[in-house]
Amino acid sequence: MTFIKRLKNEMMVIKALGVVYGDIGTSPIYTLAIICALITPTVESIFGILSFVFWTLTILVTIQYAWLATSLSRRGEGGTVVLVQLLLPYLKSARSIGIVSILGFLGVSLMVGDGVITPAISILSAVEGIVLIPGYEETSKFTLLIIAAIIAFFLFVIQKKGVENVASAFGPIMVIWFLSLGCIGLYYVSQDLSIFRAINPINAVDFVIEHPYISFIMLADVILATTGGEALYADMGHLGRLPILKGWIFVFFVLIVCYYGQGAFLLSHPDAVNNPLFEMTKALVPILYIPFLILTIFATIIASQAMISGIFSVLYQSMTTRVFPHFRVTYTSKELHSQIYVGSVNWFLFICVVIILFDFQESTKLAAAYGLAVSGAMTITGILMTLIFAYRKEKVKTIFASFTGITSFIFFLSCLMKIPHGGYWSIIIASIPFALIILYTQGQKRLYISLSPLLINDFLSKYNEEYQKANHINGVALFFSRQSDNIPSYIAKTMFQNGIFYERNIIVRVQATNEPRGIQAEISPLSMGLDLLTINVGYMEILNMEDVLKEKGINERTIFYGDEEIVSKKIYWKLFALIKDVSPSFASFYNFPHEKLIGVSRRVEI
Repeated sequence: MTFIKRLKNEMMVIKALGVVYGDIGTSPIYTLAIICALITPTVESIFGILSFVFWTLTILVTIQYAWLATSLSRRGEGGTVVLVQLLLPYLKSARSIGIVSILGFLGVSLMVGDGVITPAISILSAVEGIVLIPGYEETSKFTLLIIAAIIAFFLFVIQKKGVENVASAFGPIMVIWFLSLGCIGLYYVSQDLSIFRAINPINAVDFVIEHPYISFIMLADVILATTGGEALYADMGHLGRLPILKGWIFVFFVLIVCYYGQGAFLLSHPDAVNNPLFEMTKALVPILYIPFLILTIFATIIASQAMISGIFSVLYQSMTTRVFPHFRVTYTSKELHSQIYVGSVNWFLFICVVIILFDFQESTKLAAAYGLAVSGAMTITGILMTLIFAYRKEKVKTIFASFTGITSFIFFLSCLMKIPHGGYWSIIIASIPFALIILYTQGQKRLYISLSPLLINDFLSKYNEEYQKANHINGVALFFSRQSDNIPSYIAKTMFQNGIFYERNIIVRVQATNEPRGIQAEISPLSMGLDLLTINVGYMEILNMEDVLKEKGINERTIFYGDEEIVSKKIYWKLFALIKDVSPSFASFYNFPHEKLIGVSRRVEI
C-alpha cells in the first residue's frame, strides 16, 4: 500500500469520527450524571454502573453493530432499509413480507423520534456546563434554555445552505474532542487503577442481585451510553466498513477510559453527580475549562448535524421507494447529490426540539424521553439480523444476533417504564411518520385501483388509431407512469379526450431497484412517436432527473402529471387526500421548471 493510499484511508477514519461517532461520542456528557440522579454513588453502585456501561457498549455496539450488522451489506451500504431488502427475498408469504415491512417502517419512524431528542439533550447538557464558570453559577434555567434554543435555531437554519463548506472540519474537531475525553479520563483512572475491576461482569451481576428493581429501571439510562451506535451501520455506505471499524476501536477505548475516569472521580468527589465530566475537567485544568466547554458545544452540534442529515437521507429513500409522501427536496451541493435538504422536515424537527427543551428544562429530566426510540431501533435490528443469519444458516452469527436482539429487547422493556415520565414524547414523535407511511402506502394502493389504469395493449391500440389522425404539437412531452404494463388514466385523458399529441411522447417510469446504488436509464420504442423511458434507481440513490434526461438527449417542452381530486366520506381517506394535496406532485418532486408542468385533473372517489 502506497503512502498516499494509506494516508487517504486514515483520513477516512478521521472523517468517520465526525460523521459516525458524534452522537455516541457526546454521551459521556450526560450518561453518568443521569444514572447517578437515580442511584447514590457508592463503591458498590459505581462499580455496578461501570460494569453495565462496559458490557452494554460491548454487546449492543461492538457485537451487534461493529461485528454483525456491518457484515450484512448490499454493495457496501447499511441501515434498516438494507436489512429489510436483504430479508425480503427469503420470505414467501404475503403476511411475513407485511410484518417485515412494518418493522422497517417502525425503524425509520423511531429514527425520526431519536432525531428530535438527540439535539435537545446533547445541546442542553453542554450548555448547562456554563453554571460551572466562575461568576455564572447563578445563571437561570430559563437563560440556559434560551441559549440552547438559539444554538438549535442556527443549527437548523444552516441546513438549507448545506454544511459542505464546514463539514471538512467536523472530523478534526471530533479528534480533538475524543483526545480531550481520553486524556481527562486517563488522568483520573491513573489515580485509582482499581476502577478497572469494574470491567468484571460479576459487579453488574452482584448489583442486580442486591437491587433487582433499581437495576431494571437503571437499564433505561444505561442505554444512553449507546445512543448513536446504529450510525456504525447506517453510515457504512458513505465511508466503508474498515474506516468505521478502525474508528470504533479508538472511540471504544476513549469512551471506556472516560466513563471509568468519571467513576474514579465520583468515588473521591461524590457531590459532583450533577455534572461529573465538567466537574472533573474543571478540577484538573481550571484555566482550560471554558475552551473545553466551547469544544463540548461544537461536539454536540456536530452530533446533531449528523443525525439531521441521516434523517433527510432515510426519508428521501422512503419517498423514492413510495412508502412516504413526497416533500420538497433541495440539493445543497452541486457536486454531491447526496447532500439534500427537506425544509418541511427540518422545521418540524426544530419545533419539536424547542418544545421538548422548554417542556423538560433540564438534561436529567430530558433523559426520561430518551432511550425508547434507540432501544426500539436496536431491537428491530436484532430481529432482522437474526432472521437473515438463520435463513443463511450461519449458526454462530444467528446465536449472537439472537443474544443481542434479546438484550436490546430487555433494554426496550426498561425504557417502557419511562413512558409516564416523558417517554411518551418518543412515541408521539415516531407515530407521526409511522402513521404517514401506513396511510400513504394504503391510500396509494386504493387510489391506483380507483383510477382504473389501462392495459398497455389496449392503450397502444387506441394510441395508434388516434395518433395517425391528430395534429402534432412540436417538441417532446413527458408523461409519468409507475408501471410499464399499465398506463395511468390521465395519459389516456390527455391524448384521447383532449386530443393532445406531441411529435414525440415519452412515458417515464422511475423504479427503485433492490440495489442501494446505481442509476440506469433505457429508452425503448412503443409506437410511432411514443417511447418508454425506464429509469432504474438504487433505493439509496439521490436521483437528478434532469441529468438523466440530458444524458439521453431529451429536451422536453412539456411535462404532464396526474392531479387527482380525491373525494371520500371516510376520515382516513380524507386525511390521505389532504396529504396528496399538500405534497408536491411526482413531477415537481424532481425539481422540474414549473413553467413546463401541466397537471391533468381527475375527480376520484375512494
